[in-house]
Amino acid sequence: MLCYKCLHWNRASYIAQPEPDTFSLPAPLPQWPQGSGFASGVINLGELEVREITHFEFIFDCNMSADRKQGASFYKPAGIPSGFFSLGHYCQSNGQPLRGFVLVAREVANTCDPCLSIYSDLPALQSPLDYALVWCSADGGEGNIDGGGFLWLPQPPDGYKALGFVATNSSKKPELDDIRCVRSDLTDQCETYLPIVNTSSTYFQIPLGVWSTRPLCRGMVGKGVSVGSFFCSINKISGSREEVHIIKCLKNVNTNLHAMPNLDHIHALIRHYGPTLFFHPDEKYLPSSVAWFFENGSLLYQRGASAGECVDGKGSNLPSGGSNDGKYWLDLPNDGRRESVQNGNLESAKLYVHVKPASGGTFTDIVMWIFCPFNGPATIKLGLMNFSLSKVGQHVGDWEHFTLRISNFTGELWSIYFSQHSGGEWVDIYDLEFIEGNKAVIYASKSGHASFPHAGTYIQGSSKLGIGIRNDAARSKHFVDSSINYEIIAAEYLGDGVVSEPCWLQFMREWGPTIVYGSRTELDKIINHLPASMRCSIASMCGKLPNELYGEEGPTGPKEKNNWVGDERS
Repeated sequence: MLCYKCLHWNRASYIAQPEPDTFSLPAPLPQWPQGSGFASGVINLGELEVREITHFEFIFDCNMSADRKQGASFYKPAGIPSGFFSLGHYCQSNGQPLRGFVLVAREVANTCDPCLSIYSDLPALQSPLDYALVWCSADGGEGNIDGGGFLWLPQPPDGYKALGFVATNSSKKPELDDIRCVRSDLTDQCETYLPIVNTSSTYFQIPLGVWSTRPLCRGMVGKGVSVGSFFCSINKISGSREEVHIIKCLKNVNTNLHAMPNLDHIHALIRHYGPTLFFHPDEKYLPSSVAWFFENGSLLYQRGASAGECVDGKGSNLPSGGSNDGKYWLDLPNDGRRESVQNGNLESAKLYVHVKPASGGTFTDIVMWIFCPFNGPATIKLGLMNFSLSKVGQHVGDWEHFTLRISNFTGELWSIYFSQHSGGEWVDIYDLEFIEGNKAVIYASKSGHASFPHAGTYIQGSSKLGIGIRNDAARSKHFVDSSINYEIIAAEYLGDGVVSEPCWLQFMREWGPTIVYGSRTELDKIINHLPASMRCSIASMCGKLPNELYGEEGPTGPKEKNNWVGDERS
């Protein structure tokens, strides 16, 4: 349970500061094609219409450093259109451009079957009955204490849920009309996501944890809609992601997803935002198109058969459907073409695009897949030493991707997901590099092709211990412009026949053979050449390397990946 007593945090600063710089994309947005509800500014969720508010009024801040770059600031939405109501306030970390959103809502005529809801006779929105004080910056009392910071939890009527907290700089309770609670059946479960403030340090007398939130059920079929508000607690300040019970997110009960982009919108979005993918100047294993890979001798093998079968350029003779049962796999040609196919063909390379709804259809994910015929061996970093391995980490067939998340309210790029081997990260647009207008730069790491937002060396493993797989990323003359070189391979929400999926997309098996070899033996040889005083510690650190190093296994194709239907791993 939350503690609702007023608390004193005597080292925090609550002096109103100038609003931080806001971030804008390098170039203005184009005029998007007409049609559907995409980029219209308003989205119908069934019984609610919502708008995205990105302008805020400063309430208070809590700072943990003299330069005010550590800590967070609290805001309320500004410029709410007439008839719409706030659902919660906004919080973000200091030291970065002001960049975020909260949704505001108004009730509209029910566009869904009223028999589906036991609450259909109740209004979709109601004012709270009261507010509970969760945290404040000054000693409590009956008087009105101004100039501090106060966080309040709306107390909803029966059958309704609060969707966010309210921030004030006065001990006077917010007005009941300042915010709205939402009928329970129009809400969904959410969870804590990224930490914004965590004052567990002994520097502060009273701990406070603040996180952003996101829907618990996400991905292509998830109905949860992020409100953009925050969650706070004075009792639980760990960074673990847990389901939040006292607040909810919205639910999109409108099944037609009218705000999603149509095919003309998709092409316009890719032409406007399509990143340029740079490969390392020393990259040996470059990408190719799937058709080039097939046409240049790739082979389909079947368990129990002694020879492989040639694959036609469209992959129409590949077994389709089913699951990754190990019955079939692809491999490089077994003749003199093997090495040249291994090295790829940059001229034919393209990005394969999957378009799907995110956050209940209020955002669009444009997932861009790149294919490389071969993933090269890894380079291991052991402290100050680097060792190029001969086999460890290599495999035939390499599918990598990055994802553009776009607001369906405006058509604005919001963030990009960078896939990195078995994980990845979302990067806000203010931390991206742009090469031309609103086209971001993606860096593919040498040999492994993981994607990163900036040039440099990234360690997969333990950066604190200085041990792991090196991911070296840099610009070069080897690049693919995804705004030109792309093919849309799936957009299920558009319906049958709008986008034709290529035959090879239905191949659910591995795009390379499985080979188990003595990876540990190769590492042991390296360790045995080190000074005796270092061997034990280095051997111990090697035990922390990712498990994917210890065998060669071709990856499955895009449609077999968890993020095809689900959300990205982050």
